[in-house]
Amino acid sequence: MYPSLHILGSRQFGGADQFYVRLLGALHEAGQPVIAVNRAGSPVAEALKTSAVEQAHLPLANQWDLWSVWRIRELVARRQPCIVQTYMGRATRLTRLPSKAKAVHIARLGGYYKIDGYYRHAHAWVGNTQGICDYLVRSGLPAERVFHIGNFVPEPAVFSKLELQALRDEHDIPGDALVLFALGRLIGKKGFDDLLHAFAKLPAESNGRPLILLIAGDGPAADSLKALTERLQVGGRVRWLGWQRPDPFYAMADLFVCPSRHEPLGNVILEAWNHRLPVVSTANDGAIELIEEGRTGFLAPCGEPSGLAAQIRAALALSDTERNALGEAGYAFLRSRYSREAVVGAYLDLYQRLMAEKGC
Repeated sequence: MYPSLHILGSRQFGGADQFYVRLLGALHEAGQPVIAVNRAGSPVAEALKTSAVEQAHLPLANQWDLWSVWRIRELVARRQPCIVQTYMGRATRLTRLPSKAKAVHIARLGGYYKIDGYYRHAHAWVGNTQGICDYLVRSGLPAERVFHIGNFVPEPAVFSKLELQALRDEHDIPGDALVLFALGRLIGKKGFDDLLHAFAKLPAESNGRPLILLIAGDGPAADSLKALTERLQVGGRVRWLGWQRPDPFYAMADLFVCPSRHEPLGNVILEAWNHRLPVVSTANDGAIELIEEGRTGFLAPCGEPSGLAAQIRAALALSDTERNALGEAGYAFLRSRYSREAVVGAYLDLYQRLMAEKGC
């Protein structure tokens, strides 16, 4: 098998970073020799320690990090990979392969990033949504070198009724409550203020069952959002979970809500579907591409709490059977397009194609 280098310069552990860890583990398990190139002590480096994936650490400090540019070239010359795949702008900008290198440089994008100075020098580009791929072509990249491969999400953990009940007790969630769940970084573009305004427009009960909103995550807007909760007088119905492993909260929820004003893909929607949860989302770029209105979820206008409240209300008005059908339809779509097998297979097929063109 041909080796591949996978370079990421982030010190965060957001959606793209977590996907990097998942993808490299899955490629390794599929028999693809991979070398993870990242920053020492970063969350991805720590996460990969428990895997059998080989790692190499570089500073990957900034655009002027000529030491890392040289080290990447040296690593490519020494290990002779056929594929060098970079993730996000910093790693891609620092990866400058010499013209004589046999390796193919693939830049993987999960957002609508600036192309010039960061991405144009790659040999091929992967966008994780069709919208991103269209943007790359509009930016002047050759359409025949732009490829759409989505993300896959982790398999959901299974929890017993006793475990879920203990979690309900811990967070003071009544046993008969209808639970709405949302998660993400508490920053402006994620739209949690819109969600709180929408939640304040909903009745305290639906069909005699109390409505409880769970929000998992943290970020710079945490204090202001909690203050807003009190001003809207819904503090008793909102639970702030902080950073949590989300699986058990997906498992106990009745409805997932994504209020983002900007979301290129929406991994959280895929995660909700993986738990067979019905979804209400704002009509951000990713959700428009994923959700079929009325069949796999409901869409509301971005930045409009009244519209979001109306769609949540419509979802709650459905019978349990009808809501379950939404979640099952979303799960079926996920398995057909965004399963681990489909995504890993698409990457391996792409590697074979590009290597054949390059003669690697």
